[in-house]
Amino acid sequence: GGVFLKVIPQYLSIFNAQPTEAEREVWDQVDVVLKDAKGILDELQAYKGAGQEIREAIQNPNDEALQEQAWAAVVPLVGKLKKFYEFSQRLEAALHSLLGALTSETYDDTTQHLEREQALAKQFAEILHFTLRFDELKMTNPAIQNDFSYYRRTLSRMRINNVPAEGENEVNNELANRISLFYADATPMLKTLSDGTTKFVSENKNLPIENTTDCLSTMASVCKVMLETPEYRSRFTSEDTVSFCLRVMVGVIILYDYVHPVGAFAKSSKIDMKGCIKVLKEQPPNSVEGLLNALRYTTKHLNDESTNKTIKSMLQ
Repeated sequence: GGVFLKVIPQYLSIFNAQPTEAEREVWDQVDVVLKDAKGILDELQAYKGAGQEIREAIQNPNDEALQEQAWAAVVPLVGKLKKFYEFSQRLEAALHSLLGALTSETYDDTTQHLEREQALAKQFAEILHFTLRFDELKMTNPAIQNDFSYYRRTLSRMRINNVPAEGENEVNNELANRISLFYADATPMLKTLSDGTTKFVSENKNLPIENTTDCLSTMASVCKVMLETPEYRSRFTSEDTVSFCLRVMVGVIILYDYVHPVGAFAKSSKIDMKGCIKVLKEQPPNSVEGLLNALRYTTKHLNDESTNKTIKSMLQ
């Protein structure tokens, strides 16, 4: 752990790191995606759903006007849901590029990568921050799945009755299945990134898996130390920085747990899970409930026999 403390002051500069020439190409690719992330979160936060219209249509099945109203309310919402889903695919591609850069054999070890590619490390952190924020908002919005399943039911009824559905070309059956599966997950964006990281590792068999897991565990340690050390914590200019660090810490733990053969909770894990959970528990409960849930429900190895009992009880 000593090595991290030495580099932490440099990591504080990560928040305004500018890309070097070597990083520029990947940085530009990812930047385009991150520029759209804020708008996606705003749209998701404003997503109200068509619950009212759907209820009335279902309660009065013979009232054509109400059926049309519900359909008219749902179609644009499905357009949004499709857009969020498509964004998850772009985000996964961006993550792929970043992992490629941050785990390449250019430098001897992870610490060097993260020191010399701070701008990319920051983008990686921003992707995780977006991902956990997206999933927090999605978890608290049951309308999303209701709207989508109403849309699918209505659409298949229209097909049976040969009613031309306008905008039907927007979501064909295969895409609808994929979108459905995406939103069925408690934390869909994290699932996308976890799958993407797993895929990255399996596609790069020649790359030592440690290159990826060390990158993740180093970021987890950095966030934890920054959060638990008053001297660093006091330098955080805003609560936003705190929540940024918390989300990134949880995000890298989950990815590590997916990619590492024995996961984040095992004795041999390079992540101090007790320390990380302790940091989470020290925050105001309402601000971290979503993150604790992500650790409870999105990790792969928490319920393994080998997981330390203390860790399990800390997450009860």
